[in-house]
Order: sequence, then C-alpha cells, then structure tokens
Amino acid sequence: MRAIPPSLQTHLDSGVTTLCHCWRLETREGEVMGFTDHDRDLTFDGVNFEAAAGFNASEIESSLGLSVDNLEAAGALSSLHLDEARLIAGDFDNAVIHLWLVNWQQTAQRVLLRRGNLGEVTRGEHAFSAELRGLAHALNQPRGRVYQPSCDAIVGDQRCAVDLDAAAFRAAGAIASVEDRRRFVLGGIATFDANWFARGTIEFNSGANAGRRGEIKIHRPVSAGAEIELWHPMPWAVAAGDAAVLRAGCDKQFSTCRSKFANGANFRGFPHIPGDDFVLTYVTRSSDDNDGASRNTNI
Repeated sequence: MRAIPPSLQTHLDSGVTTLCHCWRLETREGEVMGFTDHDRDLTFDGVNFEAAAGFNASEIESSLGLSVDNLEAAGALSSLHLDEARLIAGDFDNAVIHLWLVNWQQTAQRVLLRRGNLGEVTRGEHAFSAELRGLAHALNQPRGRVYQPSCDAIVGDQRCAVDLDAAAFRAAGAIASVEDRRRFVLGGIATFDANWFARGTIEFNSGANAGRRGEIKIHRPVSAGAEIELWHPMPWAVAAGDAAVLRAGCDKQFSTCRSKFANGANFRGFPHIPGDDFVLTYVTRSSDDNDGASRNTNI
C-alpha cells in the first residue's frame, strides 16, 4: 500500500486540488531530465521539470502478483532534450523513469506513483509515444545460459576475452566519401578480407556522430579503403573527414571463433549439441546382420 504524505492527503481531502504529473528520466549514461503535464515548469529534488515538452499520460494499469504494470506517456518533440535523432539513436532505451503526483502549488506535497523503465518508443514526425514498464518487467527477461550451437557471448566482452583493439581486429581512418547515413567509404585503412568487419561496429571519433556507434552489415574492400553499409542509419549526417574506428564482428559460430579469432577455448556455445533433425529421427526398418544381431536404420 502506498503511503501518502499527510500534507498531500490533507490537500486531497480538501475537495479542490491542484495536481499534475511529473516524470524524472535518467538515461544509462546518467543524464537526468524532467517533464511535467503542468502548464509551467516545476522544480524539486534539484531537477527542473519542463512544461514545454507537452507530456501527457494514459491511465495507469496496476495488478497484483508478478504481472507487468504499464503506462503510456505521449509528448511532442518540442523539448531541447527530446528530438527524433536521440530517440532513433537509442539514448533513452531502458532509461529509469520516476512518475510523481505533485501539488503544483506546493511541490513538497508529492507522492511517487511509479518507478520503472522506458520500453517501446513509437515516434512520428512531430511527436512520440513511449511505454513505461513497471519493475516486474525484469522478471520476464531471460536469465542464465542457453544451450545452443552458437555462442551467447558478445565478441570482445569479458566472457569472450578477444581484444578488439588488437591490430588484426581494428582499423582507424577517415570518411572518404558518403552515399547516405548508412553507406559510405572509410579511407586510410589497410586491406582486410571482405566482411571481416561485418557484424562488428564502427565508432565515430569526430563529426556530428562523435561518440556514437553503428552496427556493420556489409564490409567490402575497395581501392579507397573500405566500403561500409550499416544495419541502421547513423542519427546524424556522416561527412567526409569524420574520423572513425572499425572493430571486427563475429557470426557466433565455433569455426569462426577458432579460425578468425584463435579463441576456441573461450567459445560460449555448444557446437556438438544435437539439432532438431536428430530429435525427430525414428526407426524405419530392422534387419539382421550376418552374425544374427539386429540392426536399426534411422533417418
């Protein structure tokens, strides 16, 4: 049961209320911002809650047990913090959300309604809609190892232990030519085999996308360097001269781990586990060998 501060309870009992909602959002990088559905900015706990963002919320769903409580928040892309490019770039993915009910005349009179994480975001040209997931959503996420032929580690992480900054798996250069935000040529790097960096990453060190990464779909060696195509466009325009670093990718197969990275000892999959075809085999006929022993043939 939620405890309501006595001062706020007195305000609620008065019959005439001055209430609004405030959202406190904290990104994975620690950036904190606030928004409110009131018509002017509010400040408490050292956070300024912007009214210009145009936030409004749906009805809050609450349930007993371990069901996930959901709330949807919608708003216009009018805040300096909320722009489409940042939403596309994933800056707010899984951000921590605090939802407050506040007396806007006396902000000390407030109660925390929800704490959760930002879920699916649907965006349009001028507005967006975001799902706010309750704490129970973490219980729906897979935990532990998965028995599968492919590796379940991320190349270069602690479990994988491959050093992606080694010369064999890293290349640095500058953008030589640009087709669009997904396709461009990185010049000034040594020649690598085709798709050596496929499934890997590109990290920009300068330009509009400085500090951001993209996932590489296709890598082709060309005379000017390396032709790169990404799975998703970078949030900002890519320009000639932008410095970037490529890091090799992995297809999660044991043969690749052993031959490309010489890292078979750290492979985090089960390459010899039987597949579905083995499970579905059945006896089709039996016959006797020359010594009289019975023999079964499976397909």
